[in-house]
Amino acid sequence: MNNSVGNTGRLLWAGLRALLVLTVICGVIYPLAVTGIAQALFNDKANGSEIKSEGKVVGSELIGQRYDLPLKKGQETAEPDLKWFQPRPSNGLGENSVNTQYQLILSGATNLAGDNKDLIKQVKDAQAAVVKDNSTADFKVKPSDVPAEAVTSSGSGLDPHISPDYADLQVHRIAEKNHLGVAQVQKLVDEHVDGRILGFMGEPRVNVLQLNVALKELVADKN
Repeated sequence: MNNSVGNTGRLLWAGLRALLVLTVICGVIYPLAVTGIAQALFNDKANGSEIKSEGKVVGSELIGQRYDLPLKKGQETAEPDLKWFQPRPSNGLGENSVNTQYQLILSGATNLAGDNKDLIKQVKDAQAAVVKDNSTADFKVKPSDVPAEAVTSSGSGLDPHISPDYADLQVHRIAEKNHLGVAQVQKLVDEHVDGRILGFMGEPRVNVLQLNVALKELVADKN
């Protein structure tokens, strides 16, 4: 009887020691070591790839966001603030959308088929809006000029990038709204085009938030 109790006690004490040791190693030492290595080698990425403007964090280069005018009283849908470069739609448009506001709590696609009538109407409406918004007195946009990502969302709905073609399409509007030269704005876009990863993976792209931060600085310098 005493031997049985003693053996049980030793097993419990051994289990408790193992629990304490593994808790310290796996729950304290390992996380601190990994965090320290990440901060030392990949500080920017470890902290969320933050983008700053005037010393304040304004977003992440990994997550898209919208640039809208403040909602007016009784208004349900925000209108884009056309003095900024606009991103691609966030997971579709309209009532069938999964996420129209780049909300981080939700990521996913609309899953509407390519021949879905609602999707076709949404894309056509979005195309018409892009044509209207980006046409100026001396620059007219045609429906055929509108790239696909200007009227469709990414698979996650959180893509922070647009194509150089879509950025170029917005240059004349941005110049007009901010009283800048077209060449100035075009140069800004060209400077923010990221090439293919390792020279062959993916497509050239422009991070919209980084571009808008640079635009803000350009406007501030002008004024």
